[in-house]
Amino acid sequence: QVQLRESGGGSVQAGGSLTLSCAHSGYSYSAAYYCMGWFRQAPGKEREGVAAIDSERSTYADPVKGRFTISQDYDKNTLYLQMSSLKPEDTAIYYCAAVRLYDCYSDSLLIPKSYNYWGQGTQVTVSS
Repeated sequence: QVQLRESGGGSVQAGGSLTLSCAHSGYSYSAAYYCMGWFRQAPGKEREGVAAIDSERSTYADPVKGRFTISQDYDKNTLYLQMSSLKPEDTAIYYCAAVRLYDCYSDSLLIPKSYNYWGQGTQVTVSS
């Protein structure tokens, strides 16, 4: 089965940068046959999509457009989320997720229920 492990979280001041990593393994063949995404959940709020990547494009939630970049290093079996110009409202637990391409739809890439494989999460705290 697919296994995901996030790392790279921590505390940073507003305006700073941070890069999250998601090491993945257990794919039937290759990570290229999965859609992958980053999600976040703040205390008392529902989990929300941040960014996702499929075979053709990257998709970003409006609040992070221009500030976050999702990428995939297939050789290292790692998904990344580069975050810049961080704001206090970015504070949350960040999760990476995966779903087989067959079950991945372009209009639902940022919807948590579209994914069935999840990491344990990594905390990101942005102070003002």
